Amino acid sequence: MNKDYIPLFKVAVGSKVEVFKLLSAGLPRRRMLDLGIVPGTAIDVIRKSPLGDPIAYNIRGASIALRREESEQILVSKIS
Repeated sequence: MNKDYIPLFKVAVGSKVEVFKLLSAGLPRRRMLDLGIVPGTAIDVIRKSPLGDPIAYNIRGASIALRREESEQILVSKIS
């Protein structure tokens, strides 16, 4: 089964996705790993700020806001 992977920032509010891959490197990658964003992690898109950046996500029970430049480095697939 071939899944379509999209950057996290393109996911609509109210959707649930699963992390496929982190594209970042160095300190930004370490931060994502420290937040629990690893392949296989489920993420719920909670809400967008009024201007659309940052976006709030539910990651492992915690609400975390990520800016576009951070969330575009996270490839995800939608969970049915």
